[in-house]
Amino acid sequence: MSCCTERRRDVGLLLLRLGTGGVLAAHGAQKLFGWFGGHGLEGTGQYMESVGYSPGQASATAAGLAETGGGALLALGLATPAAGAAAAGAMVGAAAVHAPAGFFAQSGGYEYAAFLALTATGLAVTGPGRLSLDHALGHTANRDWMVPVALGVTAAVTSVVVGLRYRRVRESGEGDAVQEALFEEEGYGEVMGFEE
Repeated sequence: MSCCTERRRDVGLLLLRLGTGGVLAAHGAQKLFGWFGGHGLEGTGQYMESVGYSPGQASATAAGLAETGGGALLALGLATPAAGAAAAGAMVGAAAVHAPAGFFAQSGGYEYAAFLALTATGLAVTGPGRLSLDHALGHTANRDWMVPVALGVTAAVTSVVVGLRYRRVRESGEGDAVQEALFEEEGYGEVMGFEE
């Protein structure tokens, strides 16, 4: 690979990391701190509980930490496999809530969450490039073996959490109709960070 091509790749990865990481960190800050028009832990916790993620406050904290921490670390290019996996797990959880509305975001679908999950996963697999803290620190927190471990653990935990949520929604007897009604109420899409 030529020197010019490597530089272009590194700049491209930096831009992708900064954009994706910044968006994820901002959404997490909405949940954790109520910043950027978010509802903080209390409001987000109530919403999480209403869509089957229980206990709501713990779910809001976990999602907020995964998004804020994973996003910030992705932007910095630090512990990239773990950061990308954590962010992707949070987005898969969000996509599960939006799935009944179909794919496209304008109808409340999971398009945006899926895109962020795939981008975060791609960064975890590809690595941060040379313009990153991982590179500056000799890749001590970005080893090849960390990629499958981080993604595997995240996939297992996310499967359990989303599976339990699905079961709660089904057992509530209200199912998707109630969930869809929640999206029509003002502000709930903003809590999850998916209103346009």
